[in-house]
Order: sequence, then structure tokens, then C-alpha cells
Amino acid sequence: MEKLIITVAVTGAEVTREKQPNLPITPDEIADAVYECYLAGASIAHVHARLDDGTPTQSYEVYKKIKEKIEKKCDIIFQPSTGGATWHTFEERMQPLLTNPEMATLSAGTCNFGNDVFLNPMEYIEKFAIEMKKRNIKPEIEVFERGMIETAIKLVDKGLLNPPLHFDFVMGVPGAIPGTIEDLVYLVSKIPPGSTWSVAGIGKCELPLAVHAILMGGHVRVGFEDNIYYKKGELAKSNAQLVERIVRIAKELGREIATPDEARKILGIRKE
Repeated sequence: MEKLIITVAVTGAEVTREKQPNLPITPDEIADAVYECYLAGASIAHVHARLDDGTPTQSYEVYKKIKEKIEKKCDIIFQPSTGGATWHTFEERMQPLLTNPEMATLSAGTCNFGNDVFLNPMEYIEKFAIEMKKRNIKPEIEVFERGMIETAIKLVDKGLLNPPLHFDFVMGVPGAIPGTIEDLVYLVSKIPPGSTWSVAGIGKCELPLAVHAILMGGHVRVGFEDNIYYKKGELAKSNAQLVERIVRIAKELGREIATPDEARKILGIRKE
């Protein structure tokens, strides 16, 4: 079985300091949190940028600053979000790609997102895919519903994505696919042969889905974007605490942890 790739999503676009006092917001705080997670065993940093007042932003300048600060600390794979917040425009969401990251997210469809709608028309999806291919950025296909897998396959057929694909199943978002083990097994059964995958369970779904992904040969995403608690009623002290738990469980189950360079090899990323 492949070594386990752990992605940490340290901030997200929804969580506030009121909900999680330890949420990293500024570029320095995000870089410090990512470095702590790297030391704990994470090999990918999934990043949403914020302004200093906590407002979500897709600003190229802020992402560039975060990327540079992280790169000074470690060689973790920098993976910015092109999803942003539900109210960001397509043009705003495209800006993180200008930093030329090794990897970036590519949301493969529209879905309900709590009381909002996460809008991803095919025109947008194709433009993101074209830009990523032009810049040699490895897409992580974000799947919130089953049909999004078919969208990714269509992009391969059109020559806009190169296999093998890497999927991230975001499960438990209110209004999208539930975070059940049955649904995870079903999604995994529908991806093209040779693909890699990870799972990001939202809230209470994070830990059980992560454990099953470890056992199934998939990979895992944790962090404050997805879940702010360590256990019911107890806020996590840090993103690194959530990473450390996955490392401990994986080792107990006999699954080794991938370094960033080992993750690059697994995902087919060539380090420039």
C-alpha cells in the first residue's frame, strides 16, 4: 500500500476566530501553522488566504506572500484554493494560479453549500483546467457530489486534464454528499483506474472517514477548514494536533507517512 499523504487545510473561508480562537489568519500565522503541520507529518498544505481582519480573499499578492513564507520554512506542497468563498468571482478565484503553485484545487461542479450555492459552471471549470495545464499545475479534483467524477472524466476526454487524476472527496457539507462510509466506498468505486484520492470529512465526519481512507489505501485531509474540534465539545489546540492524530492512527494501522517528495512521486508532480 502507498505511503499516506496527509493534507492540512489550515484556515478555509468559513471558520472565524469566534468559533476557533487558534485559527491562523495572517500570512505569518498561516505559514507558522503549515510549518507545524509539516513537522507533524503533513505533505500538502491546502491554503485559503485571508485579509488581516479575517475576510477571505483570493488576492494574488496575499497568496504570493503566504507561498513565499511557507517556502522559506519547508518543502511542503503548496496547494492554493481556487474555490475561495462562495461569493468570490471567477476572476478572483483564478488569481492564486498566478503564483504558479505545484498543485491547486479544481472544483468539478456546482452544489448547495449550507445556505449558499457553490457555483461552478462548466465554462469556469474548463477555464481553470486550461490555466492549470498551461502552467503545469497538478489539479486536485474536488468532488462534492457523484456527478463531479463524470465531469472530470469528460475533461480528460477533451484533453483538458491529463491522467492519472487525483480526487479529493469533500464529504459532509450541508447540501452535498453525506459523510458516510457507504458513500465514500461508492465514490472510490467510480473513479478511473490508476487515480489517487483523498477524503476531507466535514465536522464529525472527519475522523471516521480518515480512518477508513487509511485502511482503503486512500489519503487524508484534516484541518480547521473542515473541523475545528478534537473531539465532541473540545476545540482542537492547533491544526498540527489534528495531523498528529492521523499520523498516530496510521502508524498503529501499519501505514507509513509520505514526505513531501514522496507525495510528489505518488501524485506525479515534478519539482521545479
